[in-house]
Amino acid sequence: MSIERVKAFFKQFGMEERVLEFEVSSATVELAAAALGCEPQRIAKTLSFMQGEGAVLICAAGDAKVDNHKYKERFGTKAKMLSFEEVEQMTGHAVGGVCPFAVKEGVPVYLDVSLKRFETVYPACGSANSAIELSIPELEKYSGYEAWVDVCKGY
Repeated sequence: MSIERVKAFFKQFGMEERVLEFEVSSATVELAAAALGCEPQRIAKTLSFMQGEGAVLICAAGDAKVDNHKYKERFGTKAKMLSFEEVEQMTGHAVGGVCPFAVKEGVPVYLDVSLKRFETVYPACGSANSAIELSIPELEKYSGYEAWVDVCKGY
């Protein structure tokens, strides 16, 4: 299970105890916010896109929407989300639990600037009922991100 990989990933930093698991689903921004008792915009959703022959992950604020024009300017191609079937196969995490930790090798992670307005955010941890609270510097450190990008709107 991918949550076990994420817990093992955080264990090397002595942080596995910070991974939260819920009795209810946290598979969507709204469900995660309800499970955590926080504002939906503080959910750090991880979106998966096709980039050439592989996947790319973009972690963005819960209230942000991908801006197709900005995405194309940054990545040189149209924003095409992975299909439900492709997500787990290409990223290592199933829909509802996609996160920027313990992803398949070669899958780059980008952080959208929509997250920078928060002190802490809540990304998923590999399952549809998990999350972890991280500061922005912690998110940078543990996601192994390539770069900050500005590819969203509406927040």
